[in-house]
Amino acid sequence: MLQRDAGHGYDALAHHAKANHPDLWLLFASPDDLPLTNDSSALKKRAAEAALAHVENGMRLGLGTGSTAAFLVSGLGKRVAEGLRIVCVPTSEQTAALARQHNVPLTDLDRTPELDLTIDGADEIGPGLMLIKGGGGAHLREKIVASASSRLIVIADASKKVATLGAFPLPIEVVTFGLAATEMAIRKAAQELGLAGSLEVRSRDGQPFVTDSGNRILDASFGRIPDPEALAERLAAIPGVVEHGLFIGLADLAIVAGEGGIEEIDA
Repeated sequence: MLQRDAGHGYDALAHHAKANHPDLWLLFASPDDLPLTNDSSALKKRAAEAALAHVENGMRLGLGTGSTAAFLVSGLGKRVAEGLRIVCVPTSEQTAALARQHNVPLTDLDRTPELDLTIDGADEIGPGLMLIKGGGGAHLREKIVASASSRLIVIADASKKVATLGAFPLPIEVVTFGLAATEMAIRKAAQELGLAGSLEVRSRDGQPFVTDSGNRILDASFGRIPDPEALAERLAAIPGVVEHGLFIGLADLAIVAGEGGIEEIDA
């Protein structure tokens, strides 16, 4: 396993990773080293690098969760080593661990309840920057952190940009008590909006997936969601639903990397 050593710089780490861990090399490679192709990992890194241009000294940042956000954390680590002064609130234990690995200073919302900027990935980006998030199981904390921020920038590769939300299953975080009743209420709410599909309890390694807050996730495969706002309102009214993965009216800017370069989309 590749580990960061305080006695070695990023250049040495990048060289070691490229030679011995090609899958990890992207975390250390300079953006100029990456070919402009449709390879999703390279595009995710390009989007993350573009987002770093919005980070300024003294900022209080929210750090997202997921593969694209991991590239952001790596890039921040390099800039911190070069003298950038920031403090960051992670949206998951996974992101917190990665930030510590890259020596990115951390805080929490209790100590820093107002943030300047959050940068996070998305599973789908629809019209008006409506999003589906939660593929990494962290959408509850991601939404709390985004709501505490003055701005939310979403970073993604071009495959995440869609005309209508819903191809990606919608994550719905629920409490374990009364799970069957909550599932029934979700189905009823969806049916009233003309939506139908499967609801599956997310699992990992054959066991139910447990969020950082101790809850379960139902992945709802409804297909096209023509009215995300109506669905979000219905889901929020169900007592057993902790939070859903529809992010509406939160994102200010999307940075999308594709074969033709970087596209910036304002809300």
